Amino acid sequence: MSKPHWRQARALDLPAISAIAERIHPDLPERPEVLAEKMRLCPDGCLVLATKGEIAGYGLAHPWMQYQIPPLDGVLEKLPGDANCLYVHDVAMLPAYRGGGAARAYVAAIESLARTTGITTLALVSVYGTRSTWKRLGFRAVAADAVLRGKLASYGENATYMLRELADPRAGT
Repeated sequence: MSKPHWRQARALDLPAISAIAERIHPDLPERPEVLAEKMRLCPDGCLVLATKGEIAGYGLAHPWMQYQIPPLDGVLEKLPGDANCLYVHDVAMLPAYRGGGAARAYVAAIESLARTTGITTLALVSVYGTRSTWKRLGFRAVAADAVLRGKLASYGENATYMLRELADPRAGT
């Protein structure tokens, strides 16, 4: 039995990614072309959890602006040139593959990507009561003003905007 591992997502993975998204996020549907665009715009941030020749999960992240939540199921067209965070759009895994450290490994890979691009903050929207999971992975909930609450509304009840500041390795921390 091969151990699940993260690898860069490929165009051929899109049907599996879409199927997992439909299963895990039935109330937050996104068209395959929206997922494909993220893979095209930021291939290094889009990974799949591969195991035994199958896809057991995926993670999609891309450079973005803090507090500017991308619209759910919305086309980005391009990434901002002055991005100040790496936005974790989605991390979804089939239930059998949760709890084994895969989410932590994905966040570590994204943190490494952020550092190589000079970005010092990770951002995400926690949905479906996953806030405690993201907190364990170093994210903190951000108090939402009226504008942010409006953007969060499309992500469902209890959606929470969260940030994770990356320690500057040059600061000696």
